Amino acid sequence: MTRAGTAEEESGAGPAATAVDWAFFTFSGVAAAWFTVLLLEESLQQRHLWFLGVFWAALAYLVLPRVDRVLTQIFIPNYFMGRTRTSAGLFGDAVNLAFLGSEAQLRGALERAGWHLADPVTLSSSWRIVSSTLLHRSYVHAPVSPLLLFDRQQDFAYEQEMHGNPRQRHHVRFWRCPEGWMLPGGIAADWLGAASFDRAVGLSLFTLQVTHRVGENIDAERDYLIESIRKSSPAVSVEVIKNFSTGYHSRNGGGDSIVTDGDLPVADLRDLPEAVPAVPTGAAAARRERPPAPVIFGTVLVLLRGVAALTVAAPFLVHLTDISLVINLLGTQSLGLAELGSAYAPTSVSLTVFAGVEAVLAVLILRGSNAARITAMSLSSVAITVQVAAVSAGPVAALRTNLFGYAFDVLLILALSSDGARIYAHRRRHRRR
Repeated sequence: MTRAGTAEEESGAGPAATAVDWAFFTFSGVAAAWFTVLLLEESLQQRHLWFLGVFWAALAYLVLPRVDRVLTQIFIPNYFMGRTRTSAGLFGDAVNLAFLGSEAQLRGALERAGWHLADPVTLSSSWRIVSSTLLHRSYVHAPVSPLLLFDRQQDFAYEQEMHGNPRQRHHVRFWRCPEGWMLPGGIAADWLGAASFDRAVGLSLFTLQVTHRVGENIDAERDYLIESIRKSSPAVSVEVIKNFSTGYHSRNGGGDSIVTDGDLPVADLRDLPEAVPAVPTGAAAARRERPPAPVIFGTVLVLLRGVAALTVAAPFLVHLTDISLVINLLGTQSLGLAELGSAYAPTSVSLTVFAGVEAVLAVLILRGSNAARITAMSLSSVAITVQVAAVSAGPVAALRTNLFGYAFDVLLILALSSDGARIYAHRRRHRRR
């Protein structure tokens, strides 16, 4: 089974939906690239040097990940290669562990060995790991960044913090293998894992994002995890598949060098007790049920767009009130405002209706409506096209007046066209059907 096939089954997306998602994904990448060009032009002016920071943020978190994703989608084959993928499509950590057994047996073995379940990536957990890293405070359940295998994020991750320092930790991600899927060579496995060691915090070589830097010797992490499990659970047996993948010197998605001998240990946990519920009831379960961060962020942007429209319309809505009443309440100075409101009545009503539509779209997007997500991105695409035309007609004057609105719409499409938002919407639609 290919990773693409697995993703289609999980998301419930058909070919048409995939084409639409890919179109918005590509369009937002191009729009974000043009946005960074505007920022760079603005930052080169002496009084706007602080824009260089904004330019770096836009380049690292908006443009380069989308460019990487588009290029890797074209040039990297879409089948199992023994490597995970980052959300930008780059090769991530190597798959260096395999397990036989249920989720309960796997999680129980890890917890007995002193490993801690990582929190899901949310706004709250992201803020906590940032503050813990800066203040050198322990966070044993710190989230780990998502990596993709079988076209989906890890089912859960476990970690061991070093010396109360969230910058350094042993950690491992796990993916459930698709039903009936086997490793190359016909080898059965229920779970695959990717273990590595976070040695410090730095910038990614490929995207310039702030991230953990990974230690080079990933085999040491692989062996450490297996030893910790066997020490606490002697019933576990391990068979090592020699030269499962060619030993290589390469880099992960952050640009860190990694070295491995290519061996793959397969740990058999089937003799262990079912120590924990098969379905996670804690943070991992919450991650599966709650809307992902990009959906929440996109929903907020849609609501703010409606609020902005209502704010523009509000001063002109006074035409709906009797002019004499307005004058009595506000004085003769309000006469001009009332007359102006009458003149702009059609625009005011249209903006008010638009604000109402935006509120409805926000609620539907949060509930997982794919149609609402596509509609919101379509509206932003139209707005971006109009703003590009305005800037092209008069770049010097139009830049400052359009920059904020342009950035707003770019962020909205980037959020709602992300993998997390796409999978969430398609999965919810599939469940409803």
